[in-house]
Amino acid sequence: MKNAINNKFTHIPLMIMAMMTAGSATQAQAQTTEQGKYANVNGIKMYYEVHGTGKPLVLIHGGGSTLSTSFGLIIPILSKTHQIIAVELQAHGHTSDRDAPETFIQDADDVAELLRQLNITKTDVLGFSNGGQTTLEIALRHPKLVDRLIIASAFYSRDAVPVGFWEGFKNPKYSDMPQIYKDEYLKIGTQAGLTNMFNKDVQRMSVFKGWTKEQIASIQAPALVVIGDHDLTPPEHAAEMSRLLPHGQLAILPGAHGEYFGEAFFPNASSRKVESFSLIVEDFLASPIN
Repeated sequence: MKNAINNKFTHIPLMIMAMMTAGSATQAQAQTTEQGKYANVNGIKMYYEVHGTGKPLVLIHGGGSTLSTSFGLIIPILSKTHQIIAVELQAHGHTSDRDAPETFIQDADDVAELLRQLNITKTDVLGFSNGGQTTLEIALRHPKLVDRLIIASAFYSRDAVPVGFWEGFKNPKYSDMPQIYKDEYLKIGTQAGLTNMFNKDVQRMSVFKGWTKEQIASIQAPALVVIGDHDLTPPEHAAEMSRLLPHGQLAILPGAHGEYFGEAFFPNASSRKVESFSLIVEDFLASPIN
């Protein structure tokens, strides 16, 4: 299994670059479409959904994905105890684009502005894959906004992933994008929008510089770093990040990139894994802050 996953990442680095995530797509789509709203945010029409009541928990999807394909399987669980605010970032899903590149800085500012408009002054944040990198930027740029962070299957430095990952950006191929992500986007948008999103995702990661250890160490919010034991990023890097974070914790779960809560390449992911991940999240969010 481990060799198979590593080979997949080597030969399709663009898929992992985009950090495209999905659960059981058809089921997820049906679960989340009724709650959709839009807000004018920093020059884009930003789509978001609100589910449940309680303390706010923002969900930030991976690159190339939508909130439903990333989080469709865990929104119904987490919304039992939290007010879920699931967003779609620039050029992704229902959200419009702007005449500017995608950046994690801009994504962080867009999420912060949306929360300001929703009168939310303090929130927990869960970001998966590229969404985890946006979560790091939110913590750095808007520290007063965040209470707790969950950084799932994300990395903070370029050397955290295989060299082949970065080689894939030299000659990116649209054909490398998994068909399920194309199909799910095209239920929402156009082929031109899909191609544009792909190109912008490529550009965002091709210039990715990461953060210094000092920057990561400056994040004061309690943070849970989650990684799969066969993930793109090795558990050793996740462990390092959790140690750098002043109030960091680490969870290493069985499976590959996103398999632990239902990702498109693992449509038959165990429901017990999804429930276990949700319980870990709930336990972290409910634990006292020391």
